[in-house]
Amino acid sequence: MARVSRKSARQSARNVNRQPVHPVDHMLPLPKLTLYGFQHVLAFYAAAVIVPILLGNAMGLSGQELVYLINADLLTCGVASIIQALGVWKIGARLPLVQGVTFTAVSPMIAIGLGAGGGTAGLLVVYGAVITAGIATFLFAPFFSKLVKYFPPVVIGTILTIIGLTLIPVGLQDAAGGSHLMGDPAYGDPKNLAYALGTLLFILAMVRVGKPFLSSLAVLLGLVGGTAVAWLLGDAHFGAVSQADWFGVSTPFHYGMPKFELLPIIAMTVVMLITMVETTGDVYAIGEITRKKVDGDTVARALRADGAATVLGGVLNSFPYVAFAENIGLVRMSKVMSRYVVVAAGVFMIVLGLLPKAGSLVAAIPHPVLGGAAISMFGMVAAVGIQILGKVDLREERNALILAVSLGAALLPTTVPSFFDRMPDDVQAVLDSGITLGGLTAITLNLFFNVFTRRRIMEIDWDDMEEPDGSAEPYIGATAR
Repeated sequence: MARVSRKSARQSARNVNRQPVHPVDHMLPLPKLTLYGFQHVLAFYAAAVIVPILLGNAMGLSGQELVYLINADLLTCGVASIIQALGVWKIGARLPLVQGVTFTAVSPMIAIGLGAGGGTAGLLVVYGAVITAGIATFLFAPFFSKLVKYFPPVVIGTILTIIGLTLIPVGLQDAAGGSHLMGDPAYGDPKNLAYALGTLLFILAMVRVGKPFLSSLAVLLGLVGGTAVAWLLGDAHFGAVSQADWFGVSTPFHYGMPKFELLPIIAMTVVMLITMVETTGDVYAIGEITRKKVDGDTVARALRADGAATVLGGVLNSFPYVAFAENIGLVRMSKVMSRYVVVAAGVFMIVLGLLPKAGSLVAAIPHPVLGGAAISMFGMVAAVGIQILGKVDLREERNALILAVSLGAALLPTTVPSFFDRMPDDVQAVLDSGITLGGLTAITLNLFFNVFTRRRIMEIDWDDMEEPDGSAEPYIGATAR
């Protein structure tokens, strides 16, 4: 009879006791972390900087002040993404979620800033409202997470479908040359459409015929390839790189101490309540994609991260933060589910925030190239919503009405921008966001049809989604070589 050594016995005991690692918690080799993390940054960059650009231009800030806002935004995005993905205490969902400035806050912040006189003086009132709303979000997170039972698949699926459908026009705008060219003959130029279509076709081809590793990098390769072609044809310019500084740090309260005024604080707190619904949908979406169980505690940790990031944004001269739906589509496309990839992306964003020259290099990606990639990613966000709606019995007319009316409400500000022009400014700030209007409609109708009538609400069966060993195949990041 063969003897078993003590070393072999100990090794066997360790193998028996070792718990399988979920793909979300899998640590990839450094080269892959670098590549996948940088892909997230490229996919995220344009949407990340658009809010400070819109706000800065509306408030009449100088070019130098605008650059400062962009660097502050990127720095805070990086720190916030690391907190959300890595987790600190009870803060952070520990899921591959990238943090970015919410579009929902743009109109209210512009109204607050201009009402305070515009310029840097207006920014001080904005930052006072942002910091207070961030604290309120952090404190309210555990209470809001208890409302998760009122977000069944029909609500979550509808909200995610709305997010995807309302983001797709943003990608289409870039494909035509960017919203800044509207009214210009260059907008919709066949050359711009060719760049966008070429980038999109390249991404689709990489997914179709590429090996798993290359397929997972399809978006990154499409952006790099499209930019290279545009540069060779003289349509990508890197002159701003030489003019940018090598190093720049965003210091706390750069423009002075924030001013705390009641009405702006109330308006921004309402905005953050709306973004909490958006983050809840994003958390469920990433749980659906990664097959990682999501519960009220996960939602609470994600919302605390939103609140902490928003407070940090107000201190470091940035704005309110939310889990970014744009990068959820990238996780779905690449099948790379490790949260440490987002941590790597956060490190890149911090570097870009400290190195204006590096940030300007990424900013040189032409809008049409970015638009071609964005169409596929934003469409994938909508696809996740449709996937969740597949769990809903839409033959039940109440569920069908929740979906139908919510989609109609969400498309109002997207397709008819002037629809709410006669409303008061404070009301417009809420209704002009398709995500906000559609999401609130879905929640309200679900309460009316299902909760107040005490009908049984269907929940997502997470045990059915997760594999018995905790894995979530197919998973490119853990298997590709």
